[in-house]
Amino acid sequence: MEHEIVDKRKWIDRQHFLDLMGATNLIPGPNSTEMTMHCGHERAGVPGLFVAGICFIFPAVVITGVFAWLYESYGSLPSVSPFIFGIKPAVLAIIVAAILKLGKKALKNWELGFLGILVLMASLLGVNEILALLVGGVLGALYFYLKTSFSGSLKSFLPFLMVNFTGTSDSGLTSLKVFWVFAKVGAVLYGSGYVLFAYLDAELVTRGWLTRQELIDAVAVGQFTPGPVLSTATFIGYQLSGFWGAVAATLGIFLPSFLFVLVLNPLVPKMRKSRLLGYFLDSVNIAAVAVMVAVLFKMGADTLIGWRSILIAVVSLVITFGFKKINAMWTVIGGSLLGYLLNLI
Repeated sequence: MEHEIVDKRKWIDRQHFLDLMGATNLIPGPNSTEMTMHCGHERAGVPGLFVAGICFIFPAVVITGVFAWLYESYGSLPSVSPFIFGIKPAVLAIIVAAILKLGKKALKNWELGFLGILVLMASLLGVNEILALLVGGVLGALYFYLKTSFSGSLKSFLPFLMVNFTGTSDSGLTSLKVFWVFAKVGAVLYGSGYVLFAYLDAELVTRGWLTRQELIDAVAVGQFTPGPVLSTATFIGYQLSGFWGAVAATLGIFLPSFLFVLVLNPLVPKMRKSRLLGYFLDSVNIAAVAVMVAVLFKMGADTLIGWRSILIAVVSLVITFGFKKINAMWTVIGGSLLGYLLNLI
């Protein structure tokens, strides 16, 4: 994006591009998608924001929708299930790499480490992941703000970005209900797209609407399709409620990002100077890593149930950490092929 927008087309200077990158970390939603919206807004105002966002999302949604239909139609057949079997442990290796990468950036001091441990314990004990992350972010922001407020300036800026959505009942699963579930997640999603799966584990798996194995399959689809990882919502929506469920999930997960960027873009200079939002972001980042660790543990317990899956996971870890330049897509494809070959034994 930087090459296209800054170097090649020169729509934005590098400093402002960096400012926008920093701002995307201060609001919920997928950072890559929100960056396209910021760039579109800088180039052509509000219409540019929507055109850029839609063009960035649309190809991934279409491709993921096709995979969702194929999965629904053929995913349980013997000829396809060995490939699906191999994908699951490969995805675990990719998530481990993401956790380590995010963890190194998020763990800035011992207080954040302690906060992360608390969130991890809460998640493993069954506390809703979204609640654990938000409470961790608020507590961390208040702690660091109070800790430093007596030695520095009290200037801060806190826009009203918290959206309160009503919950859904467990009776029936309509497209409207799918929309609200994903809109709620999209409105509070911080960090990497991988964190999405932790949220959906709480929203869908614990309610019995989706199995954890189906969620892992959705992770795989998000990995080997181009575009934003959050297009996985299209795949899951299709599994939950067919075509219109896919449409509802896609609109729900991405709509909050359009609204947040629309509000945020003129406020970028003030957001950069916000102490309180900076502390909140640091706390949310470490809490998100902790939630990812908790869900990785649950996914591993469901997936690593035989020597074949364990072997695929080990090989995937070696590839992921030993050959860092290899795209995650190839790890997923390799795991799929290895799963097929091992099932021939």
